[in-house]
Amino acid sequence: MRFKRKAIVAAAILLALAAPARAEIWLVPMDLAQTDHLKAYGVAYWALEQGVKIQWLLNYRAGSFLMEGGAFLENRARLQGVRIEEISAAERTRILDRIEGENMAAVLLEKAPKVAIYTPPNKQPWDDAVTLALTYAEIPYSTLWDDEVLAGELEKYDWLHLHHEDFTGQYGKFYASFQNTDWYRRQQALYESRAREAGFDKVSEHKKAVARKIRNFISRGGFLFSMCSATDTYDIALAAWKTDICDVMYDGDPPDPNAQAKLDFSETLAFENFRLVMNPLVYEYSDIDVSNYAQADPERDYFTLFEFSAKHDPIASMLTQCHVSVVKGFLGQTTAFRRSTVKKEVVVLGEKEGSDEIKYLHGNFGRGTFSFLGGHDPEDYQHAVGDPPTDLSLHRNSPGYRLILNNILFPAAKKKEQKT
Repeated sequence: MRFKRKAIVAAAILLALAAPARAEIWLVPMDLAQTDHLKAYGVAYWALEQGVKIQWLLNYRAGSFLMEGGAFLENRARLQGVRIEEISAAERTRILDRIEGENMAAVLLEKAPKVAIYTPPNKQPWDDAVTLALTYAEIPYSTLWDDEVLAGELEKYDWLHLHHEDFTGQYGKFYASFQNTDWYRRQQALYESRAREAGFDKVSEHKKAVARKIRNFISRGGFLFSMCSATDTYDIALAAWKTDICDVMYDGDPPDPNAQAKLDFSETLAFENFRLVMNPLVYEYSDIDVSNYAQADPERDYFTLFEFSAKHDPIASMLTQCHVSVVKGFLGQTTAFRRSTVKKEVVVLGEKEGSDEIKYLHGNFGRGTFSFLGGHDPEDYQHAVGDPPTDLSLHRNSPGYRLILNNILFPAAKKKEQKT
């Protein structure tokens, strides 16, 4: 009998070891119950890296994440200060049943996208909101610049963010204010030397080549996200591929007097029929931007996110998931986009109601997509050159930074869900 009991115990132990560990069901809420919205995206990205498949519950509790796995998921969330809730199988069924019957959708996220940031190697006197967001959320990324883009390195990545670059070759049009500063002179010297090394006589020609290489990356299925001046200057560079729009202080010779007429809007992603600002001393590139610093009022500056059909427009819904529908505005060299310059096929995601300002937009190009968000820093209304970077631990529930991080995760969505 003693031997029989030992055999039964041993068999039970073997069965327990052979049986798969019970997989708990976890909900990461993204409504006002969430303690740290920004790090919640990092937890979701980390889970994808571990092979966990996630359902992004569009419009359910402000875009919550549903995942299945062991206690390691809870441990990671708790370590990051992220609220996570264990739910039963019955509760999951109730949630999915509700989603089926309302303007909601469960989109499967399968693989963590490979993320790259296009950024110059020299330290500039301003920070980048996307870099801050990725660093705070602990989402890994690589950096590259002109040499790597022209060498074809973009093919290693799924998603690209453009740092606050001026693709027109006019150095941000900072000449009037900063031409005598050390950082401006160093920037110009660096850009000119890199252009020569790459075989170009002018920085503007170098940047145009880079812009077109990025355009090819998008057309083959890449995802592009840009903010501030990397939105309109990118399209301006594409439109000006056949003409010189730079004045003497930028490239050594005057611009083409017929530059405006030579713009080719068929080459651009988002904008058309815009007018260039040719005065080299004016801190503006074109009439795409509707920045109005003189009347800036942070107490009255807000923009509204559109609500989309989660089942029929999953991409637009993913990009606008937020725990609020009205978001604080914020300035930048390019603050918002003039509606009359936006191509008709582009989807408007956020606008300032009652105005000509589009703040946030999205579109398709070839097999890929692009998203443009106006402004510099969602939590620093009028971020000036030389200001310290924003401490995101003080803005863990920032709606504006959530919009940035939506763009990070949406390439992970199952391809068949990506239709507009």
